[in-house]
Amino acid sequence: MKEINLLILFFLFGLGAQAQSRKYYSQFNQAQSYFNPAMTGYEGSLLRGLARNQWAGWEGAPKSYYFSTEIDFDQLKHQSKTEFGGKNAMGIFVLSDSYGAFNQVELMSSYAARVQIGEKTNLRLGAGLSWKELRLDGNNLNVEESNDPVVSPYLGRYASMRTIDFNLGISITHTNYYFSYSLNQANKGRLRSGDVFVNSIPQVSVFQAGYRNQLSKSVSVSTNFMFRHQADLPENIEINLKAFFLERLWLGVGHRVDYANSLQMGLIMNKLRFGYVYETPTIRSYLLPSSTHELIAVFQIFGNNQKGLIW
Repeated sequence: MKEINLLILFFLFGLGAQAQSRKYYSQFNQAQSYFNPAMTGYEGSLLRGLARNQWAGWEGAPKSYYFSTEIDFDQLKHQSKTEFGGKNAMGIFVLSDSYGAFNQVELMSSYAARVQIGEKTNLRLGAGLSWKELRLDGNNLNVEESNDPVVSPYLGRYASMRTIDFNLGISITHTNYYFSYSLNQANKGRLRSGDVFVNSIPQVSVFQAGYRNQLSKSVSVSTNFMFRHQADLPENIEINLKAFFLERLWLGVGHRVDYANSLQMGLIMNKLRFGYVYETPTIRSYLLPSSTHELIAVFQIFGNNQKGLIW
C-alpha cells in the first residue's frame, strides 16, 4: 500500500508540477559548482562523488548519484601561485536521479573565470551547458482514474524527453565569506526533442552565501545558506552550521525550512575528505517519515585539501 501511495504522491507532485524534480542535497555547500557554474574550480582540481537515498525503505523514493570533475588550468600547468587558485577552470558533471516512475540523467559542462578585485576578494563568472534526458516508465504509474488525460497517454509504455539548456552564474569570494547567484535553465528548456510531456520548464534562481571564521588554532566554524526560487515549486531555503576541529574532523547540523533537519559529520585527510548526513523530516513533511542518508567523497587531484575554504 505505501508503494502505491508513494507513486500517487509522485504523480501529484511530479506530473502535476510538470514533472520537475528538485534535487535536494543537505551538503549543498559541497556541490556549489553544480548549482552555480561560477564556483567551478573554487576548491581547485578535484573529483567529487555524492550519493543520496531519500526516504530510505520506500519503493520508488528518490535516489540521486552525482559525479563531477573540476580542473584548474593553472594547476594543470603547475603554475597556480596564489591561495585563490588559477584564473580559469572547467568542470564536467554527471547526475542520475530516479523518483517513482521517472528517471533523469543530466550531463553538464561548465567554465569559470576569476578576477581578483581586492587583496583577498575575487569576482568569479561562469557559464554552463546542460543536456538532460527525462524518462517516464508508464508501467510504474498507479492511478485510480486511468482515463486521466495527463496520465493515459503514457500508461503501459515508455516515454523519453531530452532538453539542452544553459546556466549562468556570478559570485564574490573572500577568504572569510562568499556570495553567489545563478540562473539555471535559462532557456526554459526550449531546445527539446523526443516525447514532449513537459510543456514548460521554468528558470531557477539560486542564491548562496557562506561565512567561515577561525576561533582558535584548532577550531573554526562555518555557516552556509541557499535559497532557490522556481515558479512551479515552493521556495527552498536551506542552512547549515559546522565546526571544524584541527582541520581533520567536522560536525554540523542543517535545516531545510519546513521539510527536514540533519546531522552532519566528516573527515578530512591530505587529499581526501568524506562527509555523511543523516536527515529526518520535520512535522510538515512527516507523511513520509523515513530518514535520508547522504554520502560525499572529494579527492584533490593536485596538492592537498586547502585549509580555510568555506564549504
